[in-house]
Amino acid sequence: MRVAAIDCGTNSIRLLVADLDPDTGAAVDLDRRMTIVRLGQGVDRTGRLAPEALERTFAACREYAEVIRAHGVTPERTRFVATSASRDAENRDDFVRGVVEILGVEPEVITGDEEARLSFTGATHELAGRDHLPGPYLVVDIGGGSTEFVVGDDAVRAARSVDIGCVRLTERHLSRGGGSSTGNGGSGVTDPPTAEQIAAIRADVAAALDLVERTVPLAEARTLVGLAGSVTTVAGIALELPAYDSEAIHHSRIPVDRVAAVTERLLTATHDERAAIPVMHPGRVDVIGAGALVLQAIMERTGAREVVVSEHDILDGIGWSAAERG
Repeated sequence: MRVAAIDCGTNSIRLLVADLDPDTGAAVDLDRRMTIVRLGQGVDRTGRLAPEALERTFAACREYAEVIRAHGVTPERTRFVATSASRDAENRDDFVRGVVEILGVEPEVITGDEEARLSFTGATHELAGRDHLPGPYLVVDIGGGSTEFVVGDDAVRAARSVDIGCVRLTERHLSRGGGSSTGNGGSGVTDPPTAEQIAAIRADVAAALDLVERTVPLAEARTLVGLAGSVTTVAGIALELPAYDSEAIHHSRIPVDRVAAVTERLLTATHDERAAIPVMHPGRVDVIGAGALVLQAIMERTGAREVVVSEHDILDGIGWSAAERG
């Protein structure tokens, strides 16, 4: 069954076109791509999607529409899921109308719980039955606006979404004015961040983890699985890859001390130094420090000795859900 899945988050929009077999679990990727659009630009401050952010997103949608048509995927087997930024915005109707006009499908502005379930499905589909990666799994999806926590085995036991995404934390705490902003290429963030700003991010993350622990049994998990660009970028740096390599990163196992070392490196580097890291996507240069801090704090809180990094995440979960609908 050929499906198209689109995941539109706060920082990026991604497309997966794949042939899936719901009976056997077999999957063949035909096209997988990502574009940084910063849809969530300023949402935490204004409560609205910025016009320029909408246009960047619509431009990516036009590109994706061509790919979907070229692969012959029908609208019935195309699912577009929108997460944190569009869920929070007052003018999300403008976003919905634009997507429908371009792609012919309505973006589903899903709840945090549904976001967590899809992330869990995508991340753990290949892990079940592996003795060296035992369940229960704690799947952590560090996005731009929010982070999802899911604990489960074959199915989700508990899930919680909290507003500690890398873009949201960067805009909230690393805005220019809190310290030196030299060398940041006009990005508007303090570069590198001050000790006070880092402490403020840590405090936000700690408070969010307190909320998560009220309903999600983090301590019961035996394997930590990390998803999304902040985690995969940290993994690529930890592995000292000469360029971004999805195959090398997928299912890599990064020890907690390596995560701490990479986080320290990112938080003490300038914009230009971060941009020069071979695996760094240009759209992540200014938000990767906050994302790495979130991952490190989660590992410290849970006592995880390593994180299993997955390139398969909510996008793959969206694809499987589209196949089930078909």
